[in-house]
Amino acid sequence: MFTYKRKAQYHETDQMGIIHHSNYVKWMEEARIAYMDSLGYGFDKVESLGVLSPVAGISVSYKNPVRFNDTVQISISLTRYSGVIQEVAYTFTNATTGELSATATSKHCYIKDGKIINLKHVIPELDALFAAQLVKTES
Repeated sequence: MFTYKRKAQYHETDQMGIIHHSNYVKWMEEARIAYMDSLGYGFDKVESLGVLSPVAGISVSYKNPVRFNDTVQISISLTRYSGVIQEVAYTFTNATTGELSATATSKHCYIKDGKIINLKHVIPELDALFAAQLVKTES
């Protein structure tokens, strides 16, 4: 599991004084970029190899609000990885209040030259890192 922290910014709030729901999706991307950097395979490195990782699906469930200046802790875990498809789970905790703020998932594939690829064949080192990070769930 990887954890990313950030402070909620004033410009991210809505008329009710809480962080607008759309920002959680942006925070997911920030956290995923930081996660990739922590593995030594940042987006810049992966993209320099001609590989892109589009979002194929996203889901967010909101629990408790985050407000301006709160610190948010985003925990990431890989829940599915096949070399072709990757699913990431996110847990947003308001470190200021200790409350669970949201849970989310995102689904990604990897493409090169506009075609879906298997990372096992294109970037085997990254494939091995992802396989080692996969969270095992009991059936």
